[in-house]
Amino acid sequence: MAYDMPSNLVPKLRFPEFQSAGEWEPKIMGDIASFFKGKGLPKSMLSTDGTRQCIHYGELFTVYPEVIETVYSRTDLDLDENLFLSAVDDVLMPTSDVTPNGLAKACCVKLRDVIIGGDILVIRTDQRKVGGEFLARYIRHLEPRVLQLVTGSTVYHLYATSLKKLDLKVPSQSEQQKIADCLGSLDALIAAEGRKLESLRQHKQGLMQQLFPQPGETVPRIRFPEFQDRPEWNCLQLEELETEGRIELGRGKVISHADMRANPGPHPVYSSSVIDEGLMGTYGDYLFDEELISWSVDGGGHYFYRPKHKFSVTNVSGYMRVLCGDIVCRFLAYQLQRLHRSQTFDYQQKAHPSVIRALYTVGLPEPNEQRMISDCLTSLDARLIGQTRRLGALKQHKQGLTQQLFPSLEEESR
Repeated sequence: MAYDMPSNLVPKLRFPEFQSAGEWEPKIMGDIASFFKGKGLPKSMLSTDGTRQCIHYGELFTVYPEVIETVYSRTDLDLDENLFLSAVDDVLMPTSDVTPNGLAKACCVKLRDVIIGGDILVIRTDQRKVGGEFLARYIRHLEPRVLQLVTGSTVYHLYATSLKKLDLKVPSQSEQQKIADCLGSLDALIAAEGRKLESLRQHKQGLMQQLFPQPGETVPRIRFPEFQDRPEWNCLQLEELETEGRIELGRGKVISHADMRANPGPHPVYSSSVIDEGLMGTYGDYLFDEELISWSVDGGGHYFYRPKHKFSVTNVSGYMRVLCGDIVCRFLAYQLQRLHRSQTFDYQQKAHPSVIRALYTVGLPEPNEQRMISDCLTSLDARLIGQTRRLGALKQHKQGLTQQLFPSLEEESR
């Protein structure tokens, strides 16, 4: 690939064989495609074992990427019910939502005779002018301009009459295919790395089930060889451990935003009111310098181990903590994570100290076994973090590559 001089009719990055192919040709969407609407298919008619493949409009927001090669839902609806069936390379877009931001999600379906549900706009291209996969990727690239076509205030809509007027820049079919193939190969790599990440997550979940005793048992299914002949685990409720002084449950301390602005410093402050595992800012003073476990009532009850360093925990939206005494803190955090997943109560109930004191019974082997289990799971967490970062880097690479393989939106607006 090589870089071209900026032009509103040429992408910044172009494959070598197309360097002298000239500028992309301006087109109007309505001149290169026909528009249809899906029909029927209420969510109640979806099933996993129906006789026909189908796509519900809500799945375009949550399930499908730019290219649909596998359909996940099925239905038993009869074709005599005047349903709409896909053709290969149809481009699908949702036409309504309670927020506008998802209405630029275009997906190219590579399968024939899939039932297309209502509230789906079907764009069927003139294959002599533009390919469906290329167009789906291009529409996603043009998201800011597509969203300008959305109308509505309470429920937002995207109409074919508006989308037909969208102007595009189209290269030759061979260049279109090259771009689609390039991004498609990157999609395949992202999907493969995503499967690796999911496999690691499932492996960790299964390993945790084996490394900790099952309900009503006092010995885990898997035990490291050096602990095979050691005593059974001592199983106690959290409130018993607190009564014995081995742990301390409670809320975080309140630090106002005004205080943080007035007294910033090196010590992180964790809160349930923000993402990124609760990190909300820094503070000049600190309230804890012990190892502890923290979690948020409002954040799903996910338990985070905090290593020993000076930091603050605020209860702006209900941040909770466990200080550990003679128990390996990271070991207890892993066990709380496992117990949290095994419960069926509302997460806010599970996360509150008054509930988990009596709800959770933890198993405690000797400290050396606690450390070995936590070290094993920590090493697996490190692999999960590395794989998550790799997947994120690939997605960012794809986003950047897409921006350069299509004409710049900034240049087009000049």
